Amino acid sequence: MNLTLQPSDQSCWWPLHHQGNCGNQLIAGQSLRDLQFENADGVVDANQYENTWITPRDWRSLSQASRPAVLKSTDGDTLAWIGGSSDGYLPNEDVIASESSFMLRYPWEFIEVNAQLVSALMESKHMGEVSPAAHIDGVIHVGEGSKILPGVVIEGNIVIGENCKIGPNCYLRGSTAIGDHCHIGQAVEIKNSIIGHHSSIGHLSYVGDSVIGNKVNFGAGTITSNLRHDGLNHRSMVDGTLADTGRRKFGTIVGDGTHTGILTAIYPGRKLGPNSSTRPNETVERDLQS
Repeated sequence: MNLTLQPSDQSCWWPLHHQGNCGNQLIAGQSLRDLQFENADGVVDANQYENTWITPRDWRSLSQASRPAVLKSTDGDTLAWIGGSSDGYLPNEDVIASESSFMLRYPWEFIEVNAQLVSALMESKHMGEVSPAAHIDGVIHVGEGSKILPGVVIEGNIVIGENCKIGPNCYLRGSTAIGDHCHIGQAVEIKNSIIGHHSSIGHLSYVGDSVIGNKVNFGAGTITSNLRHDGLNHRSMVDGTLADTGRRKFGTIVGDGTHTGILTAIYPGRKLGPNSSTRPNETVERDLQS
C-alpha cells in the first residue's frame, strides 16, 4: 500500500481540532488516521485528503479505474485520487463514490462515520470483565482491563476501550464508542455518541448524539438535549453563520479538557471549547469558548 494523506483547508473542526487535523479523532475504537489507512489497504499510488471518509468499497472502485483517476463524492468534492495530482490534469476517469463516502467538514460528521462502523460489527470481543448481571442485546467490544458492572443494559453495538469502568446501572445504546480509561457512572445513559479517552461521565447524566473529547469530566446530572420541538434539523454556529447539520438528532460537541458543573443543561447543537467549564445548574444556550 502507498497512501498519502493530503492537508485540506475545507474543514471547521472547532472545538475538537483547532488546526484542522482530525486524524487522531476516536472512531469505533481507533483513530480516524488508522481507519483511513486500513480502508485503503492494498491500494497503490493513492492520495486522500486527511478530512475525507472513504469506504473500502469505494476504494476498490477507484483502484479498478483507468489511471489517473479521481474519486468524487455525490456532492462533487474530490476525496482521493490515484496517479498524478488532484488538479492540473485531466483524469482518465472520474469515479463517483457512494453516499457513505464524503468530505468531513464538521465535527458532528464523526457521529455518522462512527455509526457506520459500529453498527456493522458482527462478532463480540470480550477482553475485559462483563458482569453476569449485565444485560447485553447487541455486539460489544470490551477492551482489556475494562469492567462492565451489574445492572448495565446495552442495546445495539458498543465499543469500549481499555481500563474503563462502566456502571453500575448504565444504559448504553445506539452505535456508541467509548475510549480508553473512561468512567461511565451510576445511572448514566449514552446514545449514539463518541466518548474520548480519559473522560468521565458523572452519574445521572445523559449524552445523546454527541462527540465528547478527551479528558472531559461531566458533573453529575449533566444533560445534553438532542431534539428540537419542531422536529427540524439542528443548526450549529460556524464562523458566525448557522450551519444546517443535516441531523434531526444532535446533542453537543465538547472539546478536550472541559468540565461541567452538576446539573448542567446543554442546548442541542451547542459546542463547548477545549478546557472550558460550566457552573452548577448552568444552561448552555450558546457556544462556550474556553
